[in-house]
Formats: sequence, C-alpha cells, structure tokens
Amino acid sequence: MHHLSTLISRPLLAALALATVSTVAVHAEDAKPDPALANSLNANDKTAEQDPALLKKDAAVKLEDGKYLDAEGHPTFHVTDDGKKLDWYSYSGYRRYHAECHVCHGPDGMGSTYAPALKDSLKHLSYEEFIGILVGGKQDVNAAEQKVMPAFGDNKNVMCYSDDLYVYLKARAAGAIGRIRPSDHEDKPDAAKKTEKECMGFGWPTLPSLRSSAPCR
Repeated sequence: MHHLSTLISRPLLAALALATVSTVAVHAEDAKPDPALANSLNANDKTAEQDPALLKKDAAVKLEDGKYLDAEGHPTFHVTDDGKKLDWYSYSGYRRYHAECHVCHGPDGMGSTYAPALKDSLKHLSYEEFIGILVGGKQDVNAAEQKVMPAFGDNKNVMCYSDDLYVYLKARAAGAIGRIRPSDHEDKPDAAKKTEKECMGFGWPTLPSLRSSAPCR
C-alpha cells in the first residue's frame, strides 16, 4: 500500500513542481529592475560573502502574488532593512531547510563531509535543475567515493516548499543573507497559503519534522 501511494504521489508532486517551472519562466522575461524592489543588505555581515554579479542577476524585477521574480521569471529573494527582514519565501525556506536538509548539507547551506555546500551549488544550478534534483535525486560516483542525493518527489514537506528552499539557497549563494537566524520577515502571502493547502492536503502536517526524512549517503 505504501509502495502504491509512493507511485501515485511522486509523479503528482513532480508534475506540480514542473508545471510551476514551465509557467513561471514566462512572466518577467522582459522586466527591468524596479528601484522599489531593490535589496537593502547588511554590508557588515562577513558570513554572507556577497557576490555582486549574482546579486545583480538574481535581483527582483517583479512582485506577483507575494512572490518576487527575477528577470528570467524565476522566484527570487527580497532582503530589506539592512539585511534584517526577509521576504516570506526566503524565511520559509530557511525554516524548511533546517528541518529537512541541514542534517546532510550542514547548517546554513555550508555543506558537510558527505554532502555538498548548497550555498555553492546554487551559484550555478538553474531553477529547473534544482527542481529536477529534488524530484529525482542525484548520484555522483567515482573511484574514490559515492555520493547519493535521495529523491524527494514523494515528500510533501520538501516538494510543497520547493520554491521556498530555492529562494533561501539562492539568497545564501548570492550573499544576500549570511549565517543568521532571521529576525523579521514579510507576512505570508495569501497565494502561499492557498498553494500550501492544495499541495499538502487535509490531514498532513504544515510543519516539517526536525530531522531529515531520508538518510545521507
């Protein structure tokens, strides 16, 4: 029975995630930076390791239903008040990451002895590649070692918050935020509440467990 539910839920969640990929990329292709959406970062936070090129590339050019989009139409971060206030998705991604991902990938996306630093991986991974790895997993095998990223396509606590995780890790990769515990954040958008309810379904917890749901390998 568990096997059957896995076969059903993984394609469904994967389809939802990939549908998001296919539709979001067309929204802001021709948009230009809006000064009102500019980030206000903490220049004194050395743990952020700000990357000017990525900060420019990932800058928000549009706000749609409470979600910030970059010039390619992909979800992105919006950090204000000298780095103290995060957009909802960055904040939610921070929480989800430290509930589902940090056991293997280390706190704040810093990596570990057996899993890469996602703050570095997201410097070059595209949105589509990130979603694809979440859904299907990844294997890096060579003569010296074997690293396996489990597939999370049937894990609602991951896939229902894939954008949140992506936005948080993009913020870390660009250096928009450092190794901080967020002290302030924007309100949760109605669109995020609706998406969460539809994706999680009735009877599912809205908060993830405090441990990774899959083993590190």
